[in-house]
Amino acid sequence: MAPKFRRTLYIKDDDYRYSFLFGHFVTLTNLKEHDWQRIETMRLSPLYISVHVTDLAMRRQFLRNDTAEDILQQLQWLVSRGVEVHAQLVIVPGFNDGKWLSQSIDDLAALWPGVRSISVVPVGLTKFNRYSMRPHTKAEAEDTLDFVLSLQPKFQERFGVRFVYPTDEWYLVTGREVPPMAAYDDQALMENGLGMVRYFLDDWPAVQEEIRRWLKQRPKNSLQDKANKVITLVTGTLFAGTLSEGAKQFTALTQIQTSVVPVTNKRFGETITVAGLLMAEDVIAHLEEVGYGDLIVLPRVMFDHPDLVSLDDLAPQEVANRINRPVALADTMGDVWDALTGVSHVLFNPGSLD
Repeated sequence: MAPKFRRTLYIKDDDYRYSFLFGHFVTLTNLKEHDWQRIETMRLSPLYISVHVTDLAMRRQFLRNDTAEDILQQLQWLVSRGVEVHAQLVIVPGFNDGKWLSQSIDDLAALWPGVRSISVVPVGLTKFNRYSMRPHTKAEAEDTLDFVLSLQPKFQERFGVRFVYPTDEWYLVTGREVPPMAAYDDQALMENGLGMVRYFLDDWPAVQEEIRRWLKQRPKNSLQDKANKVITLVTGTLFAGTLSEGAKQFTALTQIQTSVVPVTNKRFGETITVAGLLMAEDVIAHLEEVGYGDLIVLPRVMFDHPDLVSLDDLAPQEVANRINRPVALADTMGDVWDALTGVSHVLFNPGSLD
């Protein structure tokens, strides 16, 4: 983590209440006896657990925590009490990949159906990383993706679901097409990067048809007052290519200029490429440098916090006030259309005190 963020960001990954309430992944390294009792008594299920590697010695090394308990014993305790678990393995090349990844998946599969899924995630390293770790090369990402996908048929035969799922980043980094939504077996893990890109892609054709119907039913000049407007779609560098294709099609359909602005993450470092970890200050500074349109559309996941604030504690309204432009939040191109036509519920006009 970077210094000088709000205190909760430094403890969120160790608070099981966040896991139950919001699907945040926790490490289970700081629970006291009363915490375990509360989980059991209140049946806090499902929980989302950052396992990373199941071997105790390697996990302690991975977490830099010599007192971390045996994660397999902890998971066995949970599933024996009817608490379902979604596990996460964040993979660092040369560290917990290879045989460690294979062993971790096998160990977690032995706890099915208590352990419902495994998300395999590529490591994202900020510029503040102090432990000589590095991100994957494209070739390493391809090898890991191939390995995980090779396991899915075996698990589908055993469990009826694929059980282990590579997150969307693997496909974007390797340049491969993301799988159809059916490949995620209705697992509710979109917030962890499983199926977000596919949902975006699948949602767009229906939105295009909705726009066509809208344009047919309205007078030809219905969008005339917006014809000279420019929409700026902000995203992280990883998703920019996919979003740009949608923006081109949106422009062709509506005749409203729509451009994509990928923002480099200055606060965490250029290796952090996902939209959900963008800083509002980075976005504002970049827009002021490159210019922006009449409507700014920001990724909703930038403000994925109960208080609707970014990682650096700015609300969408503050961003709108700072750049003196309307700001909308969006997950899909349908959200962009809603903002354009004024029906969005997450549209913030500059100057408002709300």
